[in-house]
Amino acid sequence: MRHDSAYPLYAQIADQLRANIQTEKWQEGERIPTEMDLCDIYHVSRITIRKAIDELVSENLLYRQRAKGTFVKQFSPDTNEYATVVKGFTQELREQGKNATTLQADISKSHADHKIAKYLQIKPGDDILILKRVRGDGKNIVAFFKTHIIFREDYSLKSKDYYGSFYDYLATKDIRVNQENEYIEAISATRELQKLLKIGDNEPILKRVRFTSQKEMNFFEYTECFYIGSKYRYYLDFG
Repeated sequence: MRHDSAYPLYAQIADQLRANIQTEKWQEGERIPTEMDLCDIYHVSRITIRKAIDELVSENLLYRQRAKGTFVKQFSPDTNEYATVVKGFTQELREQGKNATTLQADISKSHADHKIAKYLQIKPGDDILILKRVRGDGKNIVAFFKTHIIFREDYSLKSKDYYGSFYDYLATKDIRVNQENEYIEAISATRELQKLLKIGDNEPILKRVRFTSQKEMNFFEYTECFYIGSKYRYYLDFG
């Protein structure tokens, strides 16, 4: 664990706890050590441990159960919990009377680490595609998306084929996502995000993490979306 005054201690602890989950040192459904035990392990206060756990609870990686402890979330991308109508960026902007544009797209073949393998329900090291896109509304840069999907031979490896709607592209492969889970949180922009989104140090960022699937087609998606706070609103439709 690094001792960096510019990086809060609770966040450093959260990184360690998150790694325990991603590497499956802590299995799904397993109760993690108590707050007091973690205090002894990391030699920090209970307040620090509690803040670190709160961060992972907000990420939907851990959950608390009264009088029993804190447990690793059992994740299933096809669960109906938090399920919403699957709606892409293109459709969101269209409903606001705007045109979605892609300013930059990059597609690459890679290999799944433990975290991505868990989310895509594959083995670490399996082939995946990583799609990175900077998107806008025709006038301004609005967001940066980083998408992970399982590699298929019929997927294009040409970046130009991903400048339109991603879900429209999937439809040409007979994939129509029918399940979605997501969570949203406010974060500070990293230097990489500041450069991609062309924003300053103090610009707030809305991070939206999306899990989608069409299980019958063995399709699973994990996407991290980073929106410029002043240029994006997230609408919920309860109708």
